[in-house]
Amino acid sequence: MPFCLKSQRASISFSEQGDNMNHSSFGNIFRVTTWGESHGPAIGAVVDGCPAGLRLKEEDIQKQLDRRKPGQSRFTTARNEKDRVEILSGVFEGRTTGTPVSLLIRNQDHHSADYGNLAEAYRPGHADYTYDAKYGRRDYRGGGRSSGRETAARVAAGAIALKLLEELGVSFCTYTRAIGPVWSSVTDTEQIGKNPLFMPDARAAAEAAAYLDGCREAMDSSGGVIECRIEGVPAGLGDPVFAKLDAVLSQAVMSIGAVKAVEIGDGIAAAGMKGSEDNDCFRAFKDSPSGTDTSDFFIRKTSNHAGGILGGISDGSPIVLRAYVKPTPSIGIPQQTAAASGENILLTIKGRHDPVIVPRAVVVVESMAALTLADAALSNMTARMEYVQNFYWMKPGGV
Repeated sequence: MPFCLKSQRASISFSEQGDNMNHSSFGNIFRVTTWGESHGPAIGAVVDGCPAGLRLKEEDIQKQLDRRKPGQSRFTTARNEKDRVEILSGVFEGRTTGTPVSLLIRNQDHHSADYGNLAEAYRPGHADYTYDAKYGRRDYRGGGRSSGRETAARVAAGAIALKLLEELGVSFCTYTRAIGPVWSSVTDTEQIGKNPLFMPDARAAAEAAAYLDGCREAMDSSGGVIECRIEGVPAGLGDPVFAKLDAVLSQAVMSIGAVKAVEIGDGIAAAGMKGSEDNDCFRAFKDSPSGTDTSDFFIRKTSNHAGGILGGISDGSPIVLRAYVKPTPSIGIPQQTAAASGENILLTIKGRHDPVIVPRAVVVVESMAALTLADAALSNMTARMEYVQNFYWMKPGGV
């Protein structure tokens, strides 16, 4: 009996050690670790596993960060962060060296005094209470690690993944599909950059802007939906069972603090369809445009209800995913809450907050999808024996 108790205690200790990990890293081969807090001196990321030779400069990362930074319209927080990125390691003479790429983004416009009344109060809709329950302490200045500020580090790392995938012919188109009750009814990609909400529908963008103005006047906020379409992904990426490509993509996107649901392809709508409606049929097409070459062909689907993934593996069609984003929890309306002391109080949240998170989260969703696919592409290089042989033994001159 003592031996059994001792063995049980050892297993519990090991489990507790695992539970105490912060899980700030994502990916297996193309692995990203983010660090830093909302009101600390800086935030950043370390990207390990990026192949050597990828052309990369700070401007490549900066253009992605500029899509996310605050203060660009009346629908984003007034926090004035330049979000200038610094590459500290892993790049020499404009190309990656194969060693970890370390990225730094300094925090410059944090107003910690705005959060003084939150030291003991748990904000509704935030992670204040759950962080306290887990760690027994928390950084109340903007939420610390649970703040949306952390996503800037994801975007910086995602910019490297996007560069890698661009070299492989993979492209992304990500936009706001809905704000509150207003949905885009058309997808005009030229409209995405012409409105501050990044919607592909000019009519919907105008309606959504009016809806958000009403939310702002009422000191309230709105949620919405982000859609990401990924072209050029070859068939065969992803692993069966527990590491399905759609499962890992969902994990990646759901790890964004404001995202509450993820759909792939038809998503929830598939539950109300018949098999004859939801199934994607296959056809074989000749590789030769003239159709005279009968020895080569390629397989394509005639529809894409599955959203580019079947059995957890990419099928060569565009990958389509949607992220459902909750309303910004920091609102100016007085709300009931409790304090750490056990006192019930009425809380009014001050400070600078987005009335809607969705437009700035567009690039965050894109970045997490890119990190997932970059890792999947590198992992897939060992899926077949011929892949290994082609790399090591079939090159001119050998290794």
